[in-house]
Amino acid sequence: MSALAAYGGLFLAAFAAATILPAQSEAVLAGLLAAGSHAPALLILIAGTGNVLGSVVNWLLGRGIERFRGARWFPVSQRQLDRAGSWYRKYGWWSLLLSWVPVIGDPLTVAAGVMREPFARFLLVVSIAKFGRYIVLAALVLSWT
Repeated sequence: MSALAAYGGLFLAAFAAATILPAQSEAVLAGLLAAGSHAPALLILIAGTGNVLGSVVNWLLGRGIERFRGARWFPVSQRQLDRAGSWYRKYGWWSLLLSWVPVIGDPLTVAAGVMREPFARFLLVVSIAKFGRYIVLAALVLSWT
């Protein structure tokens, strides 16, 4: 596999994993790390960047939710959004540290947009959460290989 294909595939998987699209960026990253033919730091950088950018798309959707609510393709159900909004109102921007968690993370990033979370703080906290997850995953994979 060429480096461009590996890095591009990882970026797309990580981006998609942060949206409604079904994708497992962790499996792609773990496979590339286990193969040992790519620099781990670069893989983490690419996966984290793709995943954060996917969350930025969710934040933007949250900012314009009234235009998109009810659209079949909208990435979050009303029930998920209500639950995430309740969680977000209760815990505030700190809840974005859970943006990496499957099922609740994506609605939280949409809720942050709905709640008009300032973009700079959103980007900082989500980046910490997303990159942190990939760093921990990489450390685990590399310790087993």
